[in-house]
Amino acid sequence: MKISNAIPALALALLTVLTALPAPLQAEERIKDLAVVAGVRSNQLVGYGLVVGLSGTGDQTTQAPFTAQSMRNMLGQLGVTIPSNVNLQLNNVAAVAIHAELPPFAKLGQVIDITVSSIGNAKSLRGGSLLMAPLKGADGQIYAIAQGNLVVGGFGAEGRDGSRISVNVPSAGRIPGGATVERMVPSGFNAGDSVVLNLRSPDFTTAHRLAEAVNKAVGDELAKAMDGTSVSVRAPLDPAQRVGFMAWLENITVQPGEPPARVIVNSRTGTIVMGGQVKVLAAAVAHGGLTVTVAESYAVSQPEPFSRGGETVVVPESDITVVQEGDNRMFPFGPGATLEEIVRAVNQVGAAPGDLIAILEALHQSGALRAELIII
Repeated sequence: MKISNAIPALALALLTVLTALPAPLQAEERIKDLAVVAGVRSNQLVGYGLVVGLSGTGDQTTQAPFTAQSMRNMLGQLGVTIPSNVNLQLNNVAAVAIHAELPPFAKLGQVIDITVSSIGNAKSLRGGSLLMAPLKGADGQIYAIAQGNLVVGGFGAEGRDGSRISVNVPSAGRIPGGATVERMVPSGFNAGDSVVLNLRSPDFTTAHRLAEAVNKAVGDELAKAMDGTSVSVRAPLDPAQRVGFMAWLENITVQPGEPPARVIVNSRTGTIVMGGQVKVLAAAVAHGGLTVTVAESYAVSQPEPFSRGGETVVVPESDITVVQEGDNRMFPFGPGATLEEIVRAVNQVGAAPGDLIAILEALHQSGALRAELIII
């Protein structure tokens, strides 16, 4: 195993170009892009059902007995009685979980898309049809009824010798417009004399500016910031007028506050994202390239002659060598160094992503990194 500190030339060139660009001014954004209306939200639905009509790729009932039990219960409700001593072998049927998202203001009779996923050992749902299945919300009430033919993007093939190949995921699919809404969810949009706007990213500056923008546009004190997330706006009581008011309100533009200085590090992929407000205090960083070599070998250990109970065993031997290159360089950071200066200085010493993560963590621990370090 060898750890090298080389950075691909293309990635280095791209990073250098991005950091060399001047930081753009904070652009104005619409309120509909910055906030959502409290109470206007989607709801998750889930259900259980059976997919039939599969070409021998369904559940093996010996390993998924709930599939045969579900089929027996369904046929019993339809008036078909199956003797208890009959063992159902239904490799053209699969038990599935169904989930969907009920959008806000969904009305009776509207259709929504659903996703169907196998919960047994079905190899593929391609060509199957979902039988009528109820979809329930978190309160246990039925909000939609699902049924239809599946659209499966993946496929699989299997040979007689046991070899298999699959493309994408054939055990899951979608049914566009596969569920019909049977129950409405009250939104509370028309309740009270005001609406509350909740920012997607909480920020006191943005909340204050949003309230000021609304009041300036209407010429009255209609809006007030409640905290760093919510802004309350007085709205008409008549539903039709409230809809028109919201259509006007959500198109008002606001200059959001600058995001806080953050450095996001993905420890699994080595991805590092630094905001434009990241700065460091006066500091110096020395970076030395390390080459770690691990050599594995095996030796045979035999017992002493005429020993009792001894046995011959294979003993692994590891030889670990750490070499530090002599071309170590130190680069200083002046007070208030910017993101561009940080990246350029680190690139000059040829630090790999893993080394850059270590440098940022060291700067954060020393107190020189004036930003929040988040490791995901």
